[in-house]
Amino acid sequence: QVQLVESGGGLVQTGGSLRLSCAASGSTFSSYGVGWFRQAPGKEREFVASISWSGGRTDYADSVKGRFTISRDNAKNTVYLQMNSLKPEDTAVHYCAAQRYSSGSVYPNAYHYWGQGTQVTVSS
Repeated sequence: QVQLVESGGGLVQTGGSLRLSCAASGSTFSSYGVGWFRQAPGKEREFVASISWSGGRTDYADSVKGRFTISRDNAKNTVYLQMNSLKPEDTAVHYCAAQRYSSGSVYPNAYHYWGQGTQVTVSS
């Protein structure tokens, strides 16, 4: 069992940067693959990025490739999402999710554990 808490969201202008954190507790986080997803009002939850449990594989949605970077620090039980060159269309609640021994997945139902989300708002 693992509990996830996201932080780092906020209001930023177009072109700005934010770093989201997903802090885990309750289990050996280094054995969990982690995904970041986001959901804007009236839209379905969509995949943003994922990192495998080993950290050796990362995947990104086409819409964020080259702007976002996912990474993990197992000593701190934390996964990060560095978001640069933010655009208004990045505005959404951002969630992290975890699944044991996962290499990462673009599908929300591949993850068993979810955080409560953190709001990211990008003004134009």
